[in-house]
Amino acid sequence: MPRSPWTGPQPLLLASTSPTRRLLLESAALPVETASPDVDERALEAASAGLSAPDLALLLARAKAESVAARFPGRIVLGADQVLDCDGTVFHKPADAAAARAQLARLAGRSHALHSAVVLAGAVRDAFVETARLTLRPLDERAIAAYVECAGAERVRSSVGGYQLEGPGIHLFESVVGDHSTVLGLPLLPLLARLRAAGCLDF
Repeated sequence: MPRSPWTGPQPLLLASTSPTRRLLLESAALPVETASPDVDERALEAASAGLSAPDLALLLARAKAESVAARFPGRIVLGADQVLDCDGTVFHKPADAAAARAQLARLAGRSHALHSAVVLAGAVRDAFVETARLTLRPLDERAIAAYVECAGAERVRSSVGGYQLEGPGIHLFESVVGDHSTVLGLPLLPLLARLRAAGCLDF
């Protein structure tokens, strides 16, 4: 197997079952295990009305990390969450293809922010938020319907905004400002810098 820079006694524990976040970590040659957090995200959000979108992302990421850290003492646990904010409105994963079409119609021709929060809990403690800013092209109903059909119902339900930039969703955009991993929901460069500072990486 290729050499890993990871120096921890056990793999990094990702408080998520997100295949995208796991793949990002594994692509950086980090050993990863996953555990599902016991967090009701919508209830936590409802109880925290008034928080800014970045603070909401941090709150949700911290809840996930702490939930898993409590079950696995001594481990280095990573929690992450992403909040889409368009002019003060927070968007969630669409429930179905129809909801995705409606959501994309609201985002079309406008700019929005993706706030990606990371919290390290357990044996290492840290937290930060990175933001990417994205602008969709003006899209009519036909273009939106064609995209949703191309991407498929499962893909459009799997991310906030109803798109995945690493897939057919790239066709929707006019501009993207920010690191690609931030758009995908796990800002790798600041995460690796913090793990390096904590002595978890050897280069």
